[in-house]
Amino acid sequence: MSDVLTTAEALALVGRTTMRRHLRNGTWQRPRRGVVVTHNGPLTQDQLERVVLASCPRGAALAGLTAAHRSGLQGFEPRRVSVVLPVGADRPPGDIEVHRSGELSDADVPPHLSPRRTSLERSILDAASWSTSGRRARVLVIAAFQQRLTNVRRMREALSRRGPCRHRALIKQSILDAAGGIQSLPEHDFDELRVRAGLPRPTRQARVKGEN
Repeated sequence: MSDVLTTAEALALVGRTTMRRHLRNGTWQRPRRGVVVTHNGPLTQDQLERVVLASCPRGAALAGLTAAHRSGLQGFEPRRVSVVLPVGADRPPGDIEVHRSGELSDADVPPHLSPRRTSLERSILDAASWSTSGRRARVLVIAAFQQRLTNVRRMREALSRRGPCRHRALIKQSILDAAGGIQSLPEHDFDELRVRAGLPRPTRQARVKGEN
């Protein structure tokens, strides 16, 4: 049995009388309206994210850095739980980061992922477009390539579905930079200096064999 359930799931599983007894005795807790947790201890980060998602309207998904972190992105731990809702859905209460989107198809919210969340590529693109800083948006995109989490084809396909968004030109350029072999922001800064100086393009990320 999952430790995070909607009220409807708990009712179907144990019945109203048992659920109410657990809540009354304090062996279970109700951290949000419509959600119960089947223990009375502190929530882990995983449980907190599941609680938030369970309190959201149908069709919602974990998103941005929250989803990217679950998919393996390192070095960008989320400060708040981020969710994306279908257009027109009501905002759930609480200190969470809420966005809305008309593109939440299986291509961007793979049905096999649990808890429900956006794909790594969509998560990176969302986190980058929600950033207030263009430089941070670029860092996020390049980090996904540097950590070998994605490839150019998947990122470009996800961007084509994403539609208009903040920092789109920077995001697209960062994907093209990755296609050209740039794997870090310092490399990008160096490449800009190289172009301005009229120097030839270097060979990047090439395997070399040293002397034994």
